[in-house]
Amino acid sequence: MDDDDRVFQDGGVVIEGDRIKALGQSSHILHQFAVVATQIIDLHGHIVLPGLNFSLSCFILILIGFINTHVHTSQQLARGIADDVDLMTWLHGRIWPYESNMTEEDSYISTLLCGIELIHSGVTCFAEAGGQHVSGMARAVELLGLRACLTQSTMDAGEGLPSSWAARTADDCIQSQKQNYEKHHNTADGRIRVWFGIRQIMNSTDRLLLETRDAARELKTGIHMHVAEIPYENQLVMDVHKVNHGTVTYLEKIGFLQNNLLSAHTVWVDDSEISFLSRAGVKVSHCPAAAMRMLGFAPVREMLDAGICVSLGTDGAPSNNRMSIVDEMYIASLINKGREVFANGTTDPTALPAETILKMVTINGAKSVLWDNELGSLEVDKKADIIVVNPSSWTMIPVHDCISSLVYCMRTENVVSVMCNGKWIMKDKKIQTVDEEEVISKAKQASVDLLKRAGIRLPSKMNFI
Repeated sequence: MDDDDRVFQDGGVVIEGDRIKALGQSSHILHQFAVVATQIIDLHGHIVLPGLNFSLSCFILILIGFINTHVHTSQQLARGIADDVDLMTWLHGRIWPYESNMTEEDSYISTLLCGIELIHSGVTCFAEAGGQHVSGMARAVELLGLRACLTQSTMDAGEGLPSSWAARTADDCIQSQKQNYEKHHNTADGRIRVWFGIRQIMNSTDRLLLETRDAARELKTGIHMHVAEIPYENQLVMDVHKVNHGTVTYLEKIGFLQNNLLSAHTVWVDDSEISFLSRAGVKVSHCPAAAMRMLGFAPVREMLDAGICVSLGTDGAPSNNRMSIVDEMYIASLINKGREVFANGTTDPTALPAETILKMVTINGAKSVLWDNELGSLEVDKKADIIVVNPSSWTMIPVHDCISSLVYCMRTENVVSVMCNGKWIMKDKKIQTVDEEEVISKAKQASVDLLKRAGIRLPSKMNFI
């Protein structure tokens, strides 16, 4: 994923502390550094991205760590509580009662559980889409060894809000986020950054939008916001604000669009709004599984053609159920090929090719989280965030084209080891930083208790005998 898309056969990487010190042909690397190395790991055939070390005789791959740019870690305990419902029922009837009854400890356990799944799918960095307890998230991220941009979900208006949220003002929202920034930004050896969050325009006053924009600009951090998810949202914006289209048009009108905005989903946008996003340097997180579940086809190809940085996200467990960025790569490629058939009546197998998908979860992901000076590619002086993939299984063999195989064939179980910030956080499929079984046990009980507090009772889909 470097500027030259270099491919090294029989390559090597030197890591010192938390950074990449050198990379190139393994013979040169060994000659230059073997004497001073404290540990030499022989990974024949590993793919390192960027810079692909690949040997068909060995079948082990090393890649740059993947970046998930839209995930609700605090929603992991809600997996399965909002299946087969429309977005407004999803929000008002299930997710908001769930989130508003969460404790900081719930958020901690939920983030641990989500983080375990992220690590197993090769994620080394993620952008939190917004929850209620940033301190709980931060504690989990620090323990797991992951890298993250954490965000509080903020709302100060709109229908359907739980009573505990309805009294929040724009001042409350801004102040709590500044406190999160002061407490957690650049902690955990620099692995945690704190962003500002806007849940969605339907629950935001203009004052909250503009003061969030100004506060994030002042602190030189990012903003994470759900944008143009459903037609109802656009229609509401048109009715209330008297603009000729929806959310993006209005955000452009009030000067909210800027290059530190990560726009999640962004499904219902027209050509003029794509132009607005492009000119402002807004980044877009495409969440294909969640979009196809209840949102629609996002115009990803048009956004990429317009020069917009588009990355990939999983969304939260109640939206997707699977926190695997590996699955999202495969789904993104198919959906956007299929969309061409739906839109034009003709097939286009070249829509979002494997190289583009791989870029979306690496260098585009790094750009989306405003961290591309240190992440997203294997280059000297960048952070040592690396994953090890073993393709020697029925899921990937034979490997004729390594990039195509990574996007179209790889599955989560092919990811065997993960390094973040120069430290192994998973080796041989075993998480090194937490006890997985203990987390699972705690998560089971916490989810039961939380749903009881929230008063959420799910209709049974089975006729038990």
